[in-house]
Formats: sequence, C-alpha cells, structure tokens
Amino acid sequence: MKKTGSLHARKRHRLAAARTVLATAVGFGGIAVAFAFGGEFPSKVPVPANNPMTPPKISLGKQLFFDPRLSLTGDVSCETCHNVMGNGSDGLPLSFGVLGRVDTPRHAPSVFNAAFNTVQFWDGRADSLEAQAKGPILNHVEMGMPNAADLVKRLQEIPGYRDEFRKVFGDKDPITFDHVVEAIATYERTLVTPNSPYDRYIKGDKAALSSSAIEGMKTIRSFGCESCHAGPMFDNPGTPMGTGWFQKFPVQPHNPVCAKYVQKYHLMDDPGRFDVTHKAADMHVFKVPGWRNVALEAPYFQNGSVRTLQTAVRVMAACQLGLTVTDKQVNDIVSFLDSLTGKFPKETMPILPETPNTTIMMNVSRLQQDAVKSEKK
Repeated sequence: MKKTGSLHARKRHRLAAARTVLATAVGFGGIAVAFAFGGEFPSKVPVPANNPMTPPKISLGKQLFFDPRLSLTGDVSCETCHNVMGNGSDGLPLSFGVLGRVDTPRHAPSVFNAAFNTVQFWDGRADSLEAQAKGPILNHVEMGMPNAADLVKRLQEIPGYRDEFRKVFGDKDPITFDHVVEAIATYERTLVTPNSPYDRYIKGDKAALSSSAIEGMKTIRSFGCESCHAGPMFDNPGTPMGTGWFQKFPVQPHNPVCAKYVQKYHLMDDPGRFDVTHKAADMHVFKVPGWRNVALEAPYFQNGSVRTLQTAVRVMAACQLGLTVTDKQVNDIVSFLDSLTGKFPKETMPILPETPNTTIMMNVSRLQQDAVKSEKK
C-alpha cells in the first residue's frame, strides 16, 4: 500500500509540475488572463473597423481567393493550399507552390475559423487576416509574385476586376495590394463552422456527445490541457486580436518517450517563433492551434509529420505533459475531439472575370527572371 501511494504521489507531482510548465511557459505581455475550457461557438466573427464586411466585398474576395492569376505562374491560388470544398487545407504534410516548389518547413493550416485566430501563421508573424493574405502572394515558394506592383498591374488588365474593385472601393485608385488582401480577408471571415455536437451538448442536448466523448472531455480537463487549449476555439483564453497565444513545443523533449517522437517526427527541426523575434526564449515556440475540426485536419503539427490524431494525442501527452496515456484515454480523447467538427458552409466555385480576345499571362518568364534576381540580392 505504501509503495502504491508513493507511486500515485509521484504521478500527481509530475502532473502538477507539467501543468506549471504549461501555465508559465505561455506568455502574454504580463496581462493576466482567465482560463476557461471551451464555450459556445461565437455568434459573430471579429471584424476590424477599417475593413467592414459587405456582400460585394465578400463576393470579390471569394473570386480573388480562387483566382490562380494571383500567382506568378497562373496556376496556384489561395484555394490550392486551403481547399474550402474540403477541410480548408490540402491534406499534405507540406504544400506545393509555384514551379513545383515545396513550401517548407510548415504544414498549411485550415482556413476555416481562421477569423477567430488572434494571430496568423504557425509563428504568429501576422496580426490579422489581412496581413496573412499578403504573405503567400509574395512568397517565392508559394504564389511567387515578385512584388505587389506586378500583382496590381496584372489585375488592372482584367476588365471585370476593374469594375468590381471600383464598386467595392470607389473610383479613386480602386485596385491596390491592400484592397486585394482586404477583400480576401473579408471572404475568409465567412468561413466558419458552428453547430458541432459539442456546441449542441453545451446548449443542453446531452445526447449530442457519446459516453466516450464525455469521458474524453473529463480526461482532457484532468490533464490540464486548457492551460493552452482554452476558449471557444480551444486555442486561447480570450486574448485580444493581434496579440497571439503561444506555447513551446515540445516542452519536455528529453522525456524518453517524447525523445523518440522528436527523433521520428523531427519535432525540433523548426525554430518556430524564434525566426520572427530572434529571442532565445522563442525557440520552438508556436501559436497554439485550435481544436475545432481537428479530426479533419490531418496530418498534424507544424511540419505535418504525424498521420493520425491518435498518435498526435500520444505525442502531446508525452511531450507537453510528461504522460504516457492508455489506449482507452486516447480513444476517449479522440472521441471528444471528433465532437468538435462543426457544420461547414456550402461553398460553390465562383465565376472569374475573363480577358476577352487576349491573355494577360504572356510575361510569366520575365516575372520569374525578376523574382530570381530579387532572391539573389
């Protein structure tokens, strides 16, 4: 009995220590925040005052999101890596951009519910959807446009876009890079997935969750996972837009079980937020990903290295909490995570404006040469 009690005491101590690491490793400018597990799906998305949502802007943003002409080669669109006919990602560990280039080192996250992210990208380098939308277009691996001016010039050659930008943004200089990303971000704010089984459960439908999912929810809470996965999106406890909620991953790389995962899945190859801040404390720190629709978002982690959600749960338990979980615990936790899959909006392909009697894609080789020269500087 004494030996058993000592074992339980060590386990409690290890779990308490892990929770302390999680609670203190995540910083937010010294501002105190309250942790709350889950919550009802928000009824509205956050909308910046300088980019209000209107039906014409949503429509224009959707066309731009689907239009591959926003890329250097005219064959890669935002939708290529963020397939809104599916789960909002591409299901690949790493995405392919222009000219077959592989977008290393990070996996493309889903665009669904991205409107609720307080920052964008795995390293949190963009403080809004608008700022995020600028990145891939000008990234030489992703969409490859050499600069914003070349993108604007291309769009100005499309009569339909000239008319639509004018209707949305007025007659004075309607087609600008800022207006392009404002429209795209506005469309992305419509991509939300409410009414999951979990949402119905917390509204009073106790039959919405299976007994396994309920046990999984209890297990998650007993582990202290809400230290990171808090709030309605299970990604932050309510920090303001533009601030971010970050965590070191892995927290316990020298835990023998975690160490095996680190080696197998290359979990420490990516410096994470360090690339943005160049602060030693931000080495291997990432934006905490949300759990909404996580069941549909394989492969997992920043490098897309883990194929199944079951394995991802085991990795998180070992590397963040120092725990080895049982098969039942894994199955219950996955059942709960499955319950966070919401109702996806019905999406249709937009009709893109054409260029009658001509093409605007004749200068791709020149743009590619300019892009290569720019990379060498």
